[in-house]
Amino acid sequence: MKKTAILLSGLIISFTCFSQTIEQLESKKVVLPNGWGLTPIGRSFPLGDLPLNIAVSRSKKLMAVTNNGQGVQSVQLIDPATETVLDNIIIPKSWYGLQFSSDEKKLYAAGGNDNWILEYDINNKKLILADSIVLGKKWPNKLGPAGIALDDEKQMLYVVTKDDRSLYLVDLKTKKVQEKFSLDGEAYTCLLSPDKKELYISCWGCDKLYVFDTEKKTMVATIPVGDNPNELCLTKNGRYLFVANSNDNSVSVIDVAKRKVVEILNAALYPDAPNGSTTNGLALSENEKTLYIANADNNCLAVFDVAKPGEGKSLGFIPVGWYPTNVKVIGKKIFVANGKGFNSMANPYGPNPFGNKQSVVYQEGDPNKPTGVQYIAGLFKGTMSVIDAPAAKELDVYSKLDYRPHPAPATPSL
Repeated sequence: MKKTAILLSGLIISFTCFSQTIEQLESKKVVLPNGWGLTPIGRSFPLGDLPLNIAVSRSKKLMAVTNNGQGVQSVQLIDPATETVLDNIIIPKSWYGLQFSSDEKKLYAAGGNDNWILEYDINNKKLILADSIVLGKKWPNKLGPAGIALDDEKQMLYVVTKDDRSLYLVDLKTKKVQEKFSLDGEAYTCLLSPDKKELYISCWGCDKLYVFDTEKKTMVATIPVGDNPNELCLTKNGRYLFVANSNDNSVSVIDVAKRKVVEILNAALYPDAPNGSTTNGLALSENEKTLYIANADNNCLAVFDVAKPGEGKSLGFIPVGWYPTNVKVIGKKIFVANGKGFNSMANPYGPNPFGNKQSVVYQEGDPNKPTGVQYIAGLFKGTMSVIDAPAAKELDVYSKLDYRPHPAPATPSL
């Protein structure tokens, strides 16, 4: 009888604790223009305009973010231990690609429509522009470098592009393009195998994964995946590759040796949800038993048990900021780049067709107004959420909280 009483007491305390947690979190809810609410979990610090990618150095003592929005574009150097920004530099143009050298002395960033890769030295925790690697003439010549991967030993940089649909091999000793290979569609990113003998390329525009042999310098396989594949995540032993498919709410799990998809994870909030979660970020826990998936248009992380390949199980969801674009794990910390931050805002000084003529300077707005032109696409600033990896009970609370601002899909009438 006493044991039952103690257990019941524990359940009441546990329920009360979780109930208060939900209430406390909901008291900080921010309502977005579409009527949905944000209740981001964890700590946070500010980023720039639309952070798209997070890079983590080999020792995991440094992190970098590339901000690729319509306003001021920038690259930030971050200390993940102290959760602080060490440096912030403006970059003329940029898009997604970001990679540390293995000795952590350099950082490479894709230069967007300038069609180059910028090379930064890392000195005293500061970024110093050292060189540029030109792939071709600038816009309107359409190349569009996106994801990059680096083989330090061979001094080879791999760059995939979205506009001219290609893979570029760059010799870092000469800073020249060594070879170029055509793809069947727009590429998103690329990732080297642990032994650097294979390069995996997500073909955003052709719904497949390329396998490129870096020694023979030829494509050796293509693997059909979901719609609009983007982010890639590989297990430490290189056996399994996870591919986020942004246009069908899924993650393809690939057995690399067998060259085939062995499982498809549904990352949406509801099993029958229509396309629109925008699954676009992936990270494995340190023990590789848990997969965190960023759902940009659901404003959450989907959490899966992937300890047994082919038998993945949904564990729940974690509410984050507005439009999460990328996720990384360091130790027991989960880092999430929220593309639009935590709140919406008005733009009374935005472009006005009925107002006086405005003089707009690129990435600066109207120099004649103290506030500048508040162009809505460049107004929101991203944030970095830092979340301690939740235990099962915490994740249960987060999941319940995450469903509150997301209405279930309407049942079609007959």
